[in-house]
Formats: sequence, structure tokens, C-alpha cells
Amino acid sequence: MVNQVVTLAASEEFITVGQLLKEVGAISTGGQAKWFLREHPVVIDGAQEDRRGRKVYPGTQVIVPAVGTVTVAAAPHVS
Repeated sequence: MVNQVVTLAASEEFITVGQLLKEVGAISTGGQAKWFLREHPVVIDGAQEDRRGRKVYPGTQVIVPAVGTVTVAAAPHVS
């Protein structure tokens, strides 16, 4: 298990659980998110989550089985 950081694009305020699972390689297509969440306990900020459309904001920690802890980060500000 590895700690990973998913950094949002500058235009994004959040990422959905389904998008996050695809980004970290837990699933290969968005259509697999529903199945994955039914079979594997994904934990967001200490509570189990089963909604693929749940919005995950910067600063949130997500525990994904077989992947590890994922932290969502905001895009760096460009001046």
C-alpha cells in the first residue's frame, strides 16, 4: 500500500469517487466504479462510501483497497 496524491486540474473544484478510482488505477473504466464500490470498502475521511458520484474536495483522504491512502490536492496557483 502506497500513499498517493491526486492533484486536481486548475479548472476543477472536485473529483468524483469514480474518477478518482480510475486516476489511481483501481479500475480501468468508469463503468467499473459501481462494481468496485460494492465489492471493496472505500473509506473517505473515516466513513465507508459506496457512491461513485460523491464529490471529493482537496484535503480529503481516501483509503482505496489494494492502492492505499490517496490525498486529493488542489492545483498549484500560478501567478
